[in-house]
Amino acid sequence: MDRPDSAGIPPACPRSATKRLKHYMADDLSLNPSRDDFAALLDESMGGAGGDFAEGTVINGIVVGIEKDFAIIDVGLKTEGRILIKEFGVDDAGKPTLKIGDTVEVFLERLENALGEAVISREKAKREEAWTRLEGVFAKQEPVMGSIVGRVKGGFTVDLGGASAFLPGSQVDIRPVRDVGPLMGKEQPFAILKMDRPRGNIVVSRRAILEEARAEQRTELVSQLQEGEIREGVVKNITDYGAFVDLGGIDGLLHVTDMSWKRVSHPSQVLAVGDTVKVQIIKINPDTQRISLGMKQLQSDPWDGVEAKYPVGAKYTGRITNITDYGAFVELEAGVEGLVHVSEMSWTKKNVHPGKIVSTSQEVDVIVLDVDSSKRRVSLGLKQAMANPWDAFLATHPIGSTVEGEVKNATEFGLFVGLDGDIDGLVHLSDLDWNASGEEAMAKFKKGDMIKARVLDVDVEKERISLGVKQLAGDPMTGDTFRKGQIVTVTVTEVTTGGIEVKFGEDDAPMTAFIRKSDLSRDRQEQRPERYAVGDRIDAQVTNIDKAARRVSVSIKSLEMAEEKEAIEQFGSSDSGASLGDILGAALREKASKD
Repeated sequence: MDRPDSAGIPPACPRSATKRLKHYMADDLSLNPSRDDFAALLDESMGGAGGDFAEGTVINGIVVGIEKDFAIIDVGLKTEGRILIKEFGVDDAGKPTLKIGDTVEVFLERLENALGEAVISREKAKREEAWTRLEGVFAKQEPVMGSIVGRVKGGFTVDLGGASAFLPGSQVDIRPVRDVGPLMGKEQPFAILKMDRPRGNIVVSRRAILEEARAEQRTELVSQLQEGEIREGVVKNITDYGAFVDLGGIDGLLHVTDMSWKRVSHPSQVLAVGDTVKVQIIKINPDTQRISLGMKQLQSDPWDGVEAKYPVGAKYTGRITNITDYGAFVELEAGVEGLVHVSEMSWTKKNVHPGKIVSTSQEVDVIVLDVDSSKRRVSLGLKQAMANPWDAFLATHPIGSTVEGEVKNATEFGLFVGLDGDIDGLVHLSDLDWNASGEEAMAKFKKGDMIKARVLDVDVEKERISLGVKQLAGDPMTGDTFRKGQIVTVTVTEVTTGGIEVKFGEDDAPMTAFIRKSDLSRDRQEQRPERYAVGDRIDAQVTNIDKAARRVSVSIKSLEMAEEKEAIEQFGSSDSGASLGDILGAALREKASKD
């Protein structure tokens, strides 16, 4: 049997080299081509590409036919594939731009399907081409052109010329954008933030491009500004702490403290959005490119010469501008404020919040206490502008005079008594009673009682008034109120096993004493405390006076012995024939007759 032709290969099959290979082998199974013949045939079946074609790659093809909606593409493998014409685009009239003979790039998905045709795609070829191009752009960190084509959850879809990317909502603009309509379909630059080819994910940002452009513009504008320069700008935004002023493409911060020399509670009191203002550039931070502006710097400083305008001791009228826990600020003039410390607000109201003494916007008289222009501080006194109630009290109630007031408080060391001028005086417990102990004397008084007292001392500087209650009655231990040997009438106040407790003297300043059992009688049999009852009035003799200890000792026994001695002296001794009983009886009868 003769070999087919010089190459040993049947005539070319118009449809497929692979089919020709199968046909050749089916026609003569007895033929056994050489290794070189088989390699040549295989090379022909691969379109002379030497095996460079592989599934999943982009290859070149030639348009060999157009049938209805499909274009027939010869991909160089002696076989064709079909692609929808619309994947190649149309002209303005809606007609396909593709024609026979055009060379196009297609994506080879499979070498052969069940019909013996190659499975190819134009869209995937464009996508692969775009991915390769975008990877190069991403590596160089360059922007890429694209357009927003749709809205998805959390952001938007961006077409990057064949590849689809995700644009997060936060990356659309520097500030939140309410209407994205004007940006849809408009080709514009984007920055690629992330690429993941295996997963087909691309994340882009429009904001990064805007920020970069803004930073470049800001750097250029900042280089044109100088500290101390005066510029005109427009108020763009107002916050609680200041206002942002547009200086012509760059914003500067006008802090609330630099708007005016006087106190400004909120920037809206001075400015409004859209106002045109003249400002001075106070400071430029080259690192952060932040610009600090000022308005008050264009005005004269009211603190210049403040010490001469407000001498210490002078009285002025001002307005309360702010109240704090530690005092109140008073405006003396626009831009000059002084502080009235809480300790200088009232003569009498101590430990009270300033807000309970004065109110905002109230007009008050103050006295200048101190001025420190270097620290821009003026110390003021509110109470100094009013009469000192301690001076007034001393003028109307000199020492030694008697006052009357209500017991405001009882403490462990005395009583506080309310006096004229809304001030208090202190009655120390030692000045409550001449004879009773402090605790006993305190027990006699309670809050709300009206009492009289004597003014003992007034210390205006320390704001103290000392009062005394016992001084109203006089000291029973002074003068000749009591003397040794004096006979006094005592009243029994308590009976104990060891003796009796008695009181004597004036009712308003009574003295107390204790008569022991041994001093109850000269007769031992009569030295019984139970002989007496509370309220009994008996005579006794003063036996000792201790002024240092404020103690007076009395004795019934001493009185009996004194009376006995007096009787003997008067009626003679017992040697005259009269008994002691007779003598005492006569003395008692004489005393009774005198009484």
